Amino acid sequence: MSNQLILDDLKMSVETWDLRLAESATKAAIGAGIDPRSIVQDGLGKGMEAIGERFDKAEIYLPQVVAASKTMEIALKLLAPLMQAGDSAMRGTVIMGTVEGDIHEIGKNVCCAMLRGAGYKVVDLGPDVSPDSFMEAGAEHEAHILGCSALMTTTMPVQSEIVDTVRDSGAGYKVIVGGAPVTKRWADEIGADGYSENGAEIVELVNKVMRDG
Repeated sequence: MSNQLILDDLKMSVETWDLRLAESATKAAIGAGIDPRSIVQDGLGKGMEAIGERFDKAEIYLPQVVAASKTMEIALKLLAPLMQAGDSAMRGTVIMGTVEGDIHEIGKNVCCAMLRGAGYKVVDLGPDVSPDSFMEAGAEHEAHILGCSALMTTTMPVQSEIVDTVRDSGAGYKVIVGGAPVTKRWADEIGADGYSENGAEIVELVNKVMRDG
């Protein structure tokens, strides 16, 4: 089987959340000597991109996104020994949480699934997360990015607090924001490093922030 056909199978396994195909195609890719980054980006990642597009069009919903993410995680575990960083942190570590005072999680959960599917290590702190908790998790996990979701206008100022806390500490984390009432204008106003309108955009945003350093 050619390398391209193997990559096509990897993509298909994620799109159809086929665990067995993910496992067999990943083993075939390893056996064929395909570079792990290519396996993730040109195979599995392409499948996750398709999932993101379908989710954005409301053709599928959160359970399917999570199923696709879990399928990809099966493959990433097989790839772990070949990755320099060990586990799924091949591309970077992202701390995700809904800010303090806010208990909404669905949008954040979609973003977490998308990022895990794209090969990032994601630490999900859940809802109602204080700026200090974001900072502590960032230090503990040697994070590159803090992703802060706010689903109410009354909790959006906490995003600003997190940006200020990171800047004042000199920790060097990049802060990205999102949530239904959040806009790019708000993100620019508070000095965030990025803004994602929805789960379908989150991987592209994180890729860009990581590239820009």
